[in-house]
Amino acid sequence: MNKLSLIKTLKIEAGLSKPEAALVVKIFFDEMADTLASGNRVEVRGFCSFFVKKYRAYTGRNPKTGKKVKIKSKKLPFFKCGTELKKRVDP
Repeated sequence: MNKLSLIKTLKIEAGLSKPEAALVVKIFFDEMADTLASGNRVEVRGFCSFFVKKYRAYTGRNPKTGKKVKIKSKKLPFFKCGTELKKRVDP
């Protein structure tokens, strides 16, 4: 499923026009992204949760040359599957 098929399903199931459904999907994903960007967690009970992991700076190696490279600290979003979703995928 991609964003366009999600919009199409929302249009059919909720009886919305395509622009209205697209707006709902845009608002949903924008709000999730803004929440994660501010360092907060997004949780949809039983389905999944998204959170941000923080990594410290470290010294790594370039695999081609073997030279040491400084890696800056960073934050990355992570997805954790909920119990109900696990049961639906693997009954």
